[in-house]
Amino acid sequence: MIDTRLSGKVALITGANHGIGAAIARALAAEVVAVFLTYKRLPPLNDPVYPAAYDQARAGDASGVVARIRETGGTAEALEADLADPETPKRLFDAAEKAFGPVEILVNNASGWLSDTFAAAERDSFGRSLRRVDAETYERLFAIDVRAPALLISEFSRRHLERGATWGRIIGLTSGGPDGFPTEVSYGAAKAAQENYTMSAARELGRHGITANMVHPPVTDTGWINEKVAIAQAANGVLPEVAQPDDVAEVITFLASHQGRRVTGQVIKMY
Repeated sequence: MIDTRLSGKVALITGANHGIGAAIARALAAEVVAVFLTYKRLPPLNDPVYPAAYDQARAGDASGVVARIRETGGTAEALEADLADPETPKRLFDAAEKAFGPVEILVNNASGWLSDTFAAAERDSFGRSLRRVDAETYERLFAIDVRAPALLISEFSRRHLERGATWGRIIGLTSGGPDGFPTEVSYGAAKAAQENYTMSAARELGRHGITANMVHPPVTDTGWINEKVAIAQAANGVLPEVAQPDDVAEVITFLASHQGRRVTGQVIKMY
């Protein structure tokens, strides 16, 4: 137990039917946080470079995550929602408040990830299929990884201020970096925009008791890791092991805790 002062808080976590999002939900629930999970079932990638279980996890709902949390004494609800719809953020907060009360912790974990490029390559160095940057790749990434987090932060802050609250946490997940993200071009650009929204939230909302940070996970096994990725990480990673979702969830739990109360406006890079 990191912080008993988290007991009774309410968290809204996007993209929580598997991987890092599911690990975050379990970790916060273990701190007696009531967790409201959102997710969207995705069609299979049908790319032989990915393990078959990865497609299954992406296509599943959050019932297994909710059941596991409840079995261990936690409190959880889940709702499928399309974050590409700009009306979704308000509906999610309405549903979470109806279930548990005001949301005090917002975790922007969901992503519309895909791999695109300006180059002519059809596969990246790990064998994953590539497509050219086009209007569709831009729209998908910026709808889910930029507009949705921005609207969720806006709805979170509006409700926080209206009820005169004095404690809140906004935590997002990012990737890529200032030098760009070759072969994941639109994903990297979208995450850079999300970082900027979150840094603005940190500066504007700190006086209202809200901290806002981004976590940059290392290569993490959310089900997509193949042998080539594991070998590359062992050879070139600052730390040789591929991370697990629970590793990332622990950092996010720290940021949500009392111990993280003076940490805001940061992009925390993990290795």
